Amino acid sequence: MKHINVSVFVPHAGCPHQCSFCNQRSISGTKSQPTAQDVRDAALIAMHSSPERIKDGEIAFFGGSFTAIDRDYMIELLSSAQEFIGENGFKGIRISTRPDAVDGEICDILEKYHVTAVELGAQSTNDKVLAMNRRGHTREDIFRSARLLKERGFELGLQMMTGLYGSNDEDSIGTARDIISLSPDTARIYPTVVIENTELAELYRNGEYRPQTPEEAVLCAKILPMFERAGIKVIRLGLHSGGDVEGSFVAGAYHPALREMCEGHIYFDIINKALSGKEKGKYIIYVAPREVSKASGQRRCNIEKLRELGYECRIKENAALSARDITLEKVNLL
Repeated sequence: MKHINVSVFVPHAGCPHQCSFCNQRSISGTKSQPTAQDVRDAALIAMHSSPERIKDGEIAFFGGSFTAIDRDYMIELLSSAQEFIGENGFKGIRISTRPDAVDGEICDILEKYHVTAVELGAQSTNDKVLAMNRRGHTREDIFRSARLLKERGFELGLQMMTGLYGSNDEDSIGTARDIISLSPDTARIYPTVVIENTELAELYRNGEYRPQTPEEAVLCAKILPMFERAGIKVIRLGLHSGGDVEGSFVAGAYHPALREMCEGHIYFDIINKALSGKEKGKYIIYVAPREVSKASGQRRCNIEKLRELGYECRIKENAALSARDITLEKVNLL
């Protein structure tokens, strides 16, 4: 049974800088700052609607730099959430914040109010890229705060972006490697999307920035397996739909099923490698249960690409296989 999380957005709260790409009000669809009562109301709705599904869930504060907001306001929100943590309630509180807004004092406060997970918006570990996108923190801030949070026993999440202004595929891969070296529990990968009313939108219209297309963002198909091999759970790939994303979208790698696109790309490489050097013809490709659509690719694009290479393929489930494992069967008729 899937657990329920309660997400509370604090758009831009605590952010000392306006990052080139960021418009949290459009991304989240939230225009105003939440109150303590808003937090209580959201938690109560979840508890009453599905009490059996909240015990492994979290109350999560997203959309701003939570540990950089006014201290009294931060504690007010944490206090309201803490009321619902523990027996018959949620397992803990999750927050997202900036790498330069974490220190020992902050960790003390977070522990006091039962915060269990902290996500850092790293975005890049390239200092030049961070500066060009007005992040206001450095690579060293990322490493320092990540290590501190691990030492203090918090579940650590790290967020990264691809296709940033001034970035290229090579330094995005470098950022992924740096994140892996920090051994976070979770990661989020966000290809850059140009949103209205941002500096990036101006740079794009002036011809100074060329965003990734969704097809180019399959760079994430290289990064996703890197995290998986390192035992890091990728809890989000691509900007979520909802809010006012569609209405504020200008350009870039936005696709509501971007993760599925990347999964399909990964499967095509696996299948193509397995078929390499084999006789052209008809094959059944066996994959793990619930992996057929991923292996087929969006709109069966993998099947079409394989056909162009001379392989007529049908994909079927085999309960003995795990995700990303495949076996081939050469057949005369399909």
